[in-house]
Amino acid sequence: MEKDIKISDAFKDGKAFIGFLTAGDPTIEKTVEYVLAMEEAGCDLVEIGIPFSDPVAEGPVIQEANIRALSNNTNTDDVFEAIRQIREKSDVPLVFLTYINPVFYYGYDKFFKRCQELNVCGIISPDLPYDEKDEILEVTKKYGVDIISLIAPTSKERIQMIASEASGFIYVVSSLGVTGMRSEIRTDLKSIISDIKEVTDVPTAVGFGINTPEQAKNISKVADGVIVGSAIVNIIAEHGENAREPLANYVKSMKDAISK
Repeated sequence: MEKDIKISDAFKDGKAFIGFLTAGDPTIEKTVEYVLAMEEAGCDLVEIGIPFSDPVAEGPVIQEANIRALSNNTNTDDVFEAIRQIREKSDVPLVFLTYINPVFYYGYDKFFKRCQELNVCGIISPDLPYDEKDEILEVTKKYGVDIISLIAPTSKERIQMIASEASGFIYVVSSLGVTGMRSEIRTDLKSIISDIKEVTDVPTAVGFGINTPEQAKNISKVADGVIVGSAIVNIIAEHGENAREPLANYVKSMKDAISK
């Protein structure tokens, strides 16, 4: 597929809303339908999780989504097939959220070549530390896939070093711990993002814990984008194969909140 889809497309019209779902939850067919529905409702970029048996950065909501997808025997080829079908109808920027083991098992060259063919623009791998990214950097560059850097509240001394080498967007982790909906976010995001902006123009997006329009609106005042995972996965868990409408309504409410 010869298209020129970039992560920067998600940020070109203002604040970006980034949604996450786990591929194969509840089925691969529904993954295609839900990604398209999220885009139609205002999602500017979609993170697609490759189901994995040991998702150490995830809280219970996304852990259970991984279990549901794996119980359906969803594998990496199935996820690529979902993306092929999405690409028949959509140019929305897509990135993978995956642990490094499934990528290693699939084969780095084969995996990122397939990403390039299907216009998957980036990869977020929570268990691939900044210091270890050289393990895949050469092959991701070969196929034009961005490694999305994560900056956590504990990264204080390393923020500018990580940011200066970032590409795509920078995933700013709002809170310590695993993913999951939080009632309150107390991290000084303004300070972290200010440090980032001193060394790079790469967009920043904040994730972990965000689930209400009010939280999204407040965070969008300091960041270029807002990332929501567990709240979306929770809607899919609750409604299963009938999640399209509530999912679209939720995404629209969040996009509206950061657009005002």
